[in-house]
Amino acid sequence: MVSNPTNPIVASLIRSLKVAANKNEAPIWRAVSKQIQKPRRRKVVVNLSKITRYQKKDEVIVVPGKVLGSGELNGPITIAALAFSDSAKAKINAAKGKTLNIMDLVKDNPKGTKVRIIV
Repeated sequence: MVSNPTNPIVASLIRSLKVAANKNEAPIWRAVSKQIQKPRRRKVVVNLSKITRYQKKDEVIVVPGKVLGSGELNGPITIAALAFSDSAKAKINAAKGKTLNIMDLVKDNPKGTKVRIIV
């Protein structure tokens, strides 16, 4: 059994992602909501090196957790996540990339086309 998060912002995000998945027939947002809903000890933490390894051209990366700054970026990239470390934000901005929160990405791309989840 998965308990609901006690953080009201995260709980609201999960509800909004489920609504967006149903409304836009985009199962990717349901998958992101399931990852966010996991217990704290199983939360996702991803380094920039892993994102660089799995990104493809013209894709937006979604991390249902926190992005850390270990590794280098080899070009501009758009990443949406729950949180970013200061070093990750600095490296993404230095590479002319963009950092978004997940709901901004859902508003910009409701169908979830060209979006890759990295866990």
